[in-house]
This record gives sequence, structure tokens and C-alpha cells, in this order.
Amino acid sequence: MGGGAAPGGGGRGGLGAAGSPAGCRGLPAPGGEGAPGPLLPLANMASPRDVAASRPCQRWRRGRGGGGPGVGSRRQARGAARGSEMVARGLRALRGAVRTAAGRRFSTRPARAPATDYQGSFQDTIRTLNTLQTNASDLEQVKRERGDPQAQLEAMQGFLERTGMKVEDLDRLNIIHVTGTKGKGSVCAFAECILRNYGLKTGFYSSPHLVQVRERIRINGQPISKEQFSKYFWLVYNRLEETKDPAHDNMPAYFRFLTIMAFHAFLQEKVDLALVEVGIGGAYDCTNIIRAPVVCGVSSLGIDHTSILGDTMEKIAWQKGGIFKPGVPAFTVAQPERSLEVLRDRAQERECPLYLCPELDDFEVGHRPLELGLAGAHQRSNAALALQLARTWLQCRSCHGLGELEEVLPGAELAGRLVPLAPAFRPTDAMIQGLRDTEWLGRTQVLPHGPVTWYLDGAHTTSSIQACVRWFHQAALNQDKSHNGSEVRVLLFNATGDRDMAALLKLLLPCRFDYAVFCPNFTEVPVASNADQQNFNVTLESSLTRCLENQQTWTRLLEEKEGQDPWLPAPLQPASARGPLLLVPPAPRPLSSPALVFPCLAQALRWVAQGRDPWLAAPTAVGAHPHPAASRGAVLLREAAAIHVLVTGSLHLVGGVLRLLDPALSQ
Repeated sequence: MGGGAAPGGGGRGGLGAAGSPAGCRGLPAPGGEGAPGPLLPLANMASPRDVAASRPCQRWRRGRGGGGPGVGSRRQARGAARGSEMVARGLRALRGAVRTAAGRRFSTRPARAPATDYQGSFQDTIRTLNTLQTNASDLEQVKRERGDPQAQLEAMQGFLERTGMKVEDLDRLNIIHVTGTKGKGSVCAFAECILRNYGLKTGFYSSPHLVQVRERIRINGQPISKEQFSKYFWLVYNRLEETKDPAHDNMPAYFRFLTIMAFHAFLQEKVDLALVEVGIGGAYDCTNIIRAPVVCGVSSLGIDHTSILGDTMEKIAWQKGGIFKPGVPAFTVAQPERSLEVLRDRAQERECPLYLCPELDDFEVGHRPLELGLAGAHQRSNAALALQLARTWLQCRSCHGLGELEEVLPGAELAGRLVPLAPAFRPTDAMIQGLRDTEWLGRTQVLPHGPVTWYLDGAHTTSSIQACVRWFHQAALNQDKSHNGSEVRVLLFNATGDRDMAALLKLLLPCRFDYAVFCPNFTEVPVASNADQQNFNVTLESSLTRCLENQQTWTRLLEEKEGQDPWLPAPLQPASARGPLLLVPPAPRPLSSPALVFPCLAQALRWVAQGRDPWLAAPTAVGAHPHPAASRGAVLLREAAAIHVLVTGSLHLVGGVLRLLDPALSQ
């Protein structure tokens, strides 16, 4: 889910980091009818210069003279205190801006569920669904009191049975079950498109959604309609309401409910197969009530969701291998050695035949290179896994029209491998077309909007951010320039959860952005009118605090960075001095990338586009960002021949941006 509910409140306060939230839909314009009055400029927002001043002197640590360790430690303590105070001041100002603009209080508590026989509009359906989210205030307690994971799976089975379905019924869905840290959604998207090209009716359950929750449940590649969503929602919701234990208000949580709802939709729509993407982990994920999938897949593994899955690759691999089933073939891509050992051991424990996918190059022997609908070199391993899953499913189901699948001998001996290498094969025309036609929004996606080009990728782990940087470099910085004039590069970043923000941001430094923009995943403030984007698992305050901390981290990383990246162009110069960017080693010069914080995506995008994107309104002079870098940047953005914007760090962030840049996705 992207974005959270935005608490507001009355009163008059300082302006949020980007100025008046009146630029966001649903808020009164400053000074307009019903407005609480003009908003005040934020004098206390933490700017890069402020942040630099708030940190300890670095001279002694860098060996350039100055005080000794005692002096440095005292300065460090004072600097840390000033940095914390700066974040607190910025947060108070952002909260004041939301309260002032909204003019009324918006609760983060979910709306009360309607009576079980009520079936109103689609928005009523979504609001009722949102009551199943866990409030942020209760989420930490739930984590602390998390019980036996196996008991949670048993509870999921109980919820399923209360809706009139048995676990055995899921066998009729002919499921492909896919887990992994990175790329599991892309793997499912490739495999779904391939199998749909064979004339099969496909179901596809994925998470999270980008714009509308209907995206999570797809039939033949398309989100189910609003009518279908409402139909299956109320079918499941009413049955659960009718069978509640009088002593306990026991309804499944948001993701569990949608999983059950997807199973009902797929069975009633009579799909030929269903691709089911694991939510988190595998062993104790609620999708793992599936007892007899046709085939399983494990995409690339990495460190993520450490508070749930563990803090080592081995622990995470153990969780992922929990989807293996006796006698059900499973495939994985190249993994770190220890992770692959754990997957092998899990497969042996569960009597599951596990195979390693060959590289996509092996499928191209003697043929032209395979064209992929998803950009980026990292998608090649996802495509190779999808080919194996699709082919195995077709063989297990003895489908006619499969065509001749000629095996290509593996290029290496099987002996001595941790996991046997599956033989490559020559893809059929349907497979080739499926790989080429695959679409998966928010992953290595490019949206050219006139002089502004948006590069969207929901990368949120260190390895996926590295892949994102390589893709962005290839797509944006290394392309042939069809224009003369200056370019401006902007980073729009946010990340959620227990991720190491400094590690992620450090990987983005080589792109040499001219501006870094941080904002929450909210498309607008408040978000009460946007039920699809409401997320009660996070609070406005925590999201804004995270953005201010990211601003400070970015500025610190820039100051610590020394030297240049010889494969990237020099940083931004005034428009009069800039010509086409050349990919030659630049002369050494300080790295400068002002960091700005905005309270919502609508304001952030309008500042970046400066009225040059036809889908976005121009920013207003009233409530403009108070930092001087914002006004200077606005001039450069208006004059630049091209603006390249990388949006990354969170799929929820990407979803909010897509909602604003492509309104058709909300219809």
C-alpha cells in the first residue's frame, strides 16, 4: 500500500518543508474561502547548509589538523544533538503545515465497517477493506507478541474454511508459486504472459499494488474490474462476518484477506492456472497454505525484511525454501554459495527436486538474442526462471500445442554442483513473444513527458538499487543526445521499513544528481479522499521524520565523498555554462546536490517539472519552498533542455508517482 492517512488539525503553524500543502488536491488554497489564513514560510527547515553546520567538525578525523580526540568527541556529541534538533524542528513545521492547510483533523483510524449486508460503491468496498489494516500504534505490539508462525498458517487455513473453501480446493488452480527477495513479481509477469500466449486463462496474485488495489488480482493479465472486486470482496467479507467467534473480533488481516479473496476469484472465474507471488518470506507466508503447486520458483535472494525473516542470507534462504513441496519441481537462479546450500538442504528435507536455471544466454544458442519487455540486465535471470517455470508447467499438464522443445546441452558438467543445472531449451514462438510483450509497471519503466523523462524503479534493497543505477546509467546517462543544451538530473527517493537508508543512498551517489528530493509516499495531503493509497501501518509523523533524516544523510554522504566517478559527467553548472553532457572523466570538483523535502508527492513532482510536464500543473508562487536552492533550481529546471528524474527506493513511492503521472491508471 502506498501512502498513509494524514493526521491534520486546526490552528496556524509553520510551513511544511516544501511550502503550502494547498498545492495538493483536497486542501483549501491559502487565503481562499474557508481557508484558515495564509501559511507562513518555514524558516526552520533543515537545509543542506544547516545540516552541514549541525555535524561535528571533520578536520581532525580527516587528518587535516584541529583538535584531538577529546575535542572531536565533544563536537560530535554537540553536532548529533543539533542534528536531532533540526529534524525535530522540521517535523514540527511539516505537521503545522498539514494542520493549517487542512483546517480540520483527519484521523488515521480506519472507518467503521458497514453492516454485513451492505454493498455500496467501490470506494465503500475499499474503505471497508482498509479496516483490516493494522494501525501503526498497534503494529509494534503485534510484532512483539508474534506467536508460533506455524500457528499463523493454521489460522489462515481456518479463515479459508470459514469462507466455504478447503485447502484441497486450491489444487484445482494449478498454481505456480514464486518467492525470492528481488524480481519475483517480474518472474511471474514473464511467466504469465508466456502462458497466456498458449491460449490459457491465467490468474495472477501479486503485491503490493501501485495505484489501485485491484492490481493485486489479475485475470488474463488485467486487474479484475471494480464490479468483480466488489463482488468477491463482499462474498468473502460477509462469510467471515457471519462465522466470527462471538468472544473474539477475529477477521483476517489485510494481506490474508486479499489472498483468500484471490483464491475465490480464480476458482469462480475458472482460470486454467494461477501464478501466486509470495508476500514476505515463504515458509510462514499466508500463501504457503498451497499444498500442491505444479512448480515452484525462487528468484534472486538478498537482505530484506530482516525483522521478520532474519538478518543473514542463510536465515532468509531458509524462509524462502519453505515453499518447497514433496515431489514438486522447483527452480532457482544463481545465488550466493551459502544461500544455495541452504536451499539445497531445504529441498532435500522436503523431498523436492531443485534445479538451477541456466543463464538466458544458453537459451539463445544459435538464435538471435531474446527481446525482453522489461529493461535492465538483471531482468535476464528473471526471464530465464520464467521460461523454466512455464515449460515445466506445460509439460506437467501435458498441454497440446507446446511445440517442439529441443533441449540444449548444458555448457558445464553437472558433477560437483550444489544443485543440478537444468538443461536449456529452444524457446517456442509463443515463449519468445511472451517475453517480448511482458509489461510490469514500476519496474525499470520510462515515461517520457516532453522535456521531462521519468525513470521509475521500485528497487528497495542494496542489490536492487545497484541494478537500478546500472539501468539508469544505461537508459538516461549513456543515451544519444538528440538535443543541445543543459540537462538536469533529479533523484526522488523514499524508502520504508527497517532498511539501511544510508547504504541505499550511498549507492545512488555515482549518478551525480543535481538535486535530491525526499518526500513521503502520500500523493496528496490529506489522503482521506484516496482510499487505495491509505496505509494505516505508517503514520504521517514517522514518514516525515524519515524524509528529514534522509535529507541529512544525503548531505553527509556528499561531504564525505571524495574523488570522482570517471564514467559519469560533471555536476550541474549554470545554464549559460552548460552544453551537452559528455561521458568523459571530468576535472575534479566538489560534488554538490542540494537536498529538499516536500510533504507530499504532488508538490514534489510539480516543483521538479516546473509546468513542463503536461500531466502536472505548474507550481504556484504562493507557498513556494523557502530554501534558496529551490528557487535557483526552479530557474534551472525551467531552462534545461532535458530533465531526467529517477524515482526509486519504494514501490509505494513509484505507485504514488504513477497515480499522478498517468491518471488513466486510477480509472
